Amino acid sequence: MGSWASEDTERDGGQAVGERRRGGRRPGAVLAEADGLRAAAGAVVADHRGAVEQVRAAYLGLRDRLVADELGAIPTARLRDVTEGRLRVGALEAAGLGTVRQVAEASRYTLQLIPGVGAQTAAQALAAAGQIARAVEQTVAVRLDVDRQDPLGTALVVALQRLVAAGPDARRARETAERVQAELEPLVVAAQPARGVLRGLFAGRERRARAQAAVERLEKVLAGFGAQDVPVLLAQASVDLLRPPVEAVEAWTDFELRSADYYGVLGGIVEEAGTELAAAEGFLPEELSDRVRAEPLDDTHCRVSLRGYQAFGARFVLARKRVIIGDEMGLGKTIQAIAVLAHLRARGSTHFLVVCPASVLINWTREVESRSTLRAYRVHGQEREAALAEWLREGGVAVVTFDGLRRLEPAEVAEAVTVGMVVVDEAHFVKNRAAQRSRAVAAWVERVERVLFLTGTPMENRVEEFRSLVQYLQPELVPEVRPDSAAAGPVAFRKAVAPAYLRRNQQDVLTELPEVVHVDEWEEFSPADLAAYRSAVAAGNFPAMRRAGYADPADSAKLRRLLEIVGEAAESGLKVVVFSFFRDVLAAVREALERRPFGPVDGSLGAARRQEVVDAFSAVSGHAVLLCQIQAGGVGLNIQAASVVILCEPQVKPTLEEQAVARSRRMGQVRRVRVHRLLAADSVDQRMLDLLRAKGRLFDDYARRSEVAESTPEAVDVSERSLAELIVEEEQLRLAARADETAEDGGPAQDGASSADGHPSASARR
Repeated sequence: MGSWASEDTERDGGQAVGERRRGGRRPGAVLAEADGLRAAAGAVVADHRGAVEQVRAAYLGLRDRLVADELGAIPTARLRDVTEGRLRVGALEAAGLGTVRQVAEASRYTLQLIPGVGAQTAAQALAAAGQIARAVEQTVAVRLDVDRQDPLGTALVVALQRLVAAGPDARRARETAERVQAELEPLVVAAQPARGVLRGLFAGRERRARAQAAVERLEKVLAGFGAQDVPVLLAQASVDLLRPPVEAVEAWTDFELRSADYYGVLGGIVEEAGTELAAAEGFLPEELSDRVRAEPLDDTHCRVSLRGYQAFGARFVLARKRVIIGDEMGLGKTIQAIAVLAHLRARGSTHFLVVCPASVLINWTREVESRSTLRAYRVHGQEREAALAEWLREGGVAVVTFDGLRRLEPAEVAEAVTVGMVVVDEAHFVKNRAAQRSRAVAAWVERVERVLFLTGTPMENRVEEFRSLVQYLQPELVPEVRPDSAAAGPVAFRKAVAPAYLRRNQQDVLTELPEVVHVDEWEEFSPADLAAYRSAVAAGNFPAMRRAGYADPADSAKLRRLLEIVGEAAESGLKVVVFSFFRDVLAAVREALERRPFGPVDGSLGAARRQEVVDAFSAVSGHAVLLCQIQAGGVGLNIQAASVVILCEPQVKPTLEEQAVARSRRMGQVRRVRVHRLLAADSVDQRMLDLLRAKGRLFDDYARRSEVAESTPEAVDVSERSLAELIVEEEQLRLAARADETAEDGGPAQDGASSADGHPSASARR
């Protein structure tokens, strides 16, 4: 017999002599561990399949209802078109079957009871109705409507919430579980004779030898899974997937906060109806599309589920190496870039560089760290050198401005590390190759194998600008791009420049795009704005704190970002409405805009005059800007002409923002509304968002626990005055603490936020 069988048959005082195999554990222990891991893997696969099937069933229920609604709007006469006029529908219409839905829902027997309708006509009618229904199924877009929240939509949102909450790790856990099952199953079967003495005795020498080899292999495989933390991953996935369904209100609230994640998960489960594949792939030539789709994409380091078109975009970048992604604003160019960086990190690259305007520097660092496991470093400002040194030492994504790039020598960096990829956001900023920023970008592009340019500006009508950008990436393509290249239209242009350019439009790929997409634009105070902010905090002046970001309009980061958003909207011919609580902020915006805006609509205007201003704004063909004081413009006006909304600062009452945005959401709005909220990091803006997002917890902390607060959720609220006092006090304490830390480090103390005795100023306590 083999060693483990003979050892187990020898007895000494009732104990097995062979407690362990030579060089390893007892076979029974190895198999028990394998059985446990197989069971855990099987549970994850089953639980994930169950969650997916629940989503699919809810989706089909909602889709079928939408299809029925569509069929209910199609007259029965259209059945003639399907049958090339052969079907006589007069009898059907005379019997009250006026829509295709009514015909489709009828049985053949019911139709044959209608005078003038025989078996053949009934069969033809049902076949024609079925053909139309299938066509509608292929085109209907399933949209989750937060304003409707009917049972079918709620069932889908609740089903999706479980997978969204579990995150991409749930899908990865299922894939890992399937791999565990595939690897362990044959080894466990081969190792069966090792489960006990009797099995070993009757197995025969050859099977015992194979069993011993299988046990040894099992032990190594299990050790490998353990090193990869597979048991932990599977256990966590089981916990996530077995959580009880949340309440409908919680699911809908979560959907409103991150609808893109919900649609991303849904798109991974069901085919995205209404999305034309050619449009989702930017009308690339078929041969190139096939190569791109075959490109592997490792999302191990991603924390977000990619939509189909986003995954294609990431694969395009990986396949072509040096390209421009020119997707329309709002399609997730940043997420696609991060997906590429995450893939390269999984394949061994460690250092990456992102170049962007200063106005989106914070957004990039936040997106990288929230959407991936990569670390982001802001190589900018006073901490520039420290951030650069840490990036070089630890790896990750260095985010630098165009001006900052000029001080980052590629040759010096190349001596220390290999940069796996350079991403240039708002790449049209370097269209002038003679500019200093352009020369800095060119120096880096020449040294790095993989380069991605991002721009939301459509290149089809900017051929010379496009030629300039392609010159950086694929100069051999420039002769193919002639001044008249755009004359044949955007699709022909994209096919001609396909090796270097990918662009998709919202209407082509986001058929279910929610009516409102919220974007938080985080900026840093300029020195002048920061000084004004600290002065306002010291004085306990809450309104001055809220508008400190515009204290110095000539150097306001918020105002710069606002002008960029307006400029992007102008490029696309979109109308913009700008809201602020403060008249002086609107005055600063008005002064900064080159084209004279409409308004401001504020409390000084009567209702009739307000509507006249809005009507004049709506009557303009193409781009225009309307300024509104949020208290005045947020109520009673229809501004559905605007599809871009800018909020200059967060509001104390969320309902103010909701009412203002609702002015652009009304019936008649033909575009999705994009809401940009301008925020200053480490300021009253951040405090307000943190507190308002956790109103319940805030009430508990501020007003103490009460049965009313716990039993009546709608009573959990905080007055504007209480919120202002709390935020002022927090900011005074925070800045005072920072000043104390600076003083302890030997630097100048700049508190200005507390009185001489170190306590918050009297204005904060009032």
